[in-house]
Amino acid sequence: MKKVLCLVLGLGLSLMACKNEKTENNSKENTKTFVSFGAKIDADNAITHKDLSDKFATMNTGDTITVKFTGKVAEVCQKKGCWIKVPLTDEQETFVKFKDYAFFMPFNAAGSDIVLNGKAFKDEISVAQLQHYAKDAGKSAEEIAKITSPKITYSFLADGVLLEAKAEESSTEEND
Repeated sequence: MKKVLCLVLGLGLSLMACKNEKTENNSKENTKTFVSFGAKIDADNAITHKDLSDKFATMNTGDTITVKFTGKVAEVCQKKGCWIKVPLTDEQETFVKFKDYAFFMPFNAAGSDIVLNGKAFKDEISVAQLQHYAKDAGKSAEEIAKITSPKITYSFLADGVLLEAKAEESSTEEND
């Protein structure tokens, strides 16, 4: 009888241990894992991409602010990973470069959540400069003539980035 009781108790404890491990794994799945690039930062006190859009709206051309914000990568430079685009609203995005060209993003970062720390600035590209870019791009004289107003841009120079780890990267890191 003692052996049966010990066996049942041991089996019960084993099942409970497995259940606890599964819960821990589920909580890990709900917590995002990030990979760090550039200066070491954390996600604390980061504003949302929509909050950054509101800040850009109050800035004058040439203004710069230091800020940390969260968003989702929409596009990555496919030559080096040297820039990304992060939507702020449905109509706005910020063009992000990396300080001192010191680090790059993985080519497959599009769709990943991101935390960026650095300087946001509002800039204006003149009509002459836009026409020059169009000429360099091989646009026709007709297309170049249609450029009649300057373009306001929202840019960001990141010194530190946290990029959501892709599932295969996370599982690899956990197995190491």
